[in-house]
Amino acid sequence: MYPDNFYSSTFTLLADAEVGKHWYWNLAGFLIHGQVLVVIWFVFVLLLLFAFLGTRDTDRIPNSWQNFAEAAVDFVTDIARDQLGESFYREWVPFIGTLFLFIFGCNWAGAVIPWKLIELPEGEFAAPTNDINTTVALALLTSFAYFYAGLSKKGFGYFKRYIEPIPLLLPINILEDFTKPLSLSFRLFGNVLADELTISVLTSLVPLVIPLPIMALGIFAGSVQALIFSTLAAAYIAEALE
Repeated sequence: MYPDNFYSSTFTLLADAEVGKHWYWNLAGFLIHGQVLVVIWFVFVLLLLFAFLGTRDTDRIPNSWQNFAEAAVDFVTDIARDQLGESFYREWVPFIGTLFLFIFGCNWAGAVIPWKLIELPEGEFAAPTNDINTTVALALLTSFAYFYAGLSKKGFGYFKRYIEPIPLLLPINILEDFTKPLSLSFRLFGNVLADELTISVLTSLVPLVIPLPIMALGIFAGSVQALIFSTLAAAYIAEALE
């Protein structure tokens, strides 16, 4: 049994965790989550820098940065090829690769960089994927992508799938299109948020050694979540192209 002060301190830390608090920017009458945009721009800069270094001096014998860039391209190409097949994967590599690298960069930015050292008027810097607005936007983008894939290949005949194999399945097939973005967005959001809350509480309770394995696990989990999201996005597009 733990002493009462352990439970009280734990609940206090959970209550003090800045979940749902944001540093709002007022842009043309719209309230924007400023801390999320700052970290997203930071991730964009890192990805652009990585792309620049990887393609600056290309050679038949790759250097270190070119090796990293080619490995990343090969990895996302394999994701697209495995899900979409040889016939369709090439045109979707940029989209699948962008999803993977963006989510990977956001998750790692939240897990590796000590953002809590920077104080804000409200809220705190963290992984952009721990904001439900970011994950919903990514999920909706995926939904638009697989609708575009189906319509571009089959035209309006794409909507025949809603009444196949029997028209009785129409409500279920429509509901499926709502559950796909919901599951994508809440899976990513929930995993990233839970990891950051766990690390925050453990760091406050035992700040030296115990949080380190949890942080390493969070980095691994962030990578897996990027892989899962991009793989599911490719699978949904492949389903629309069948």
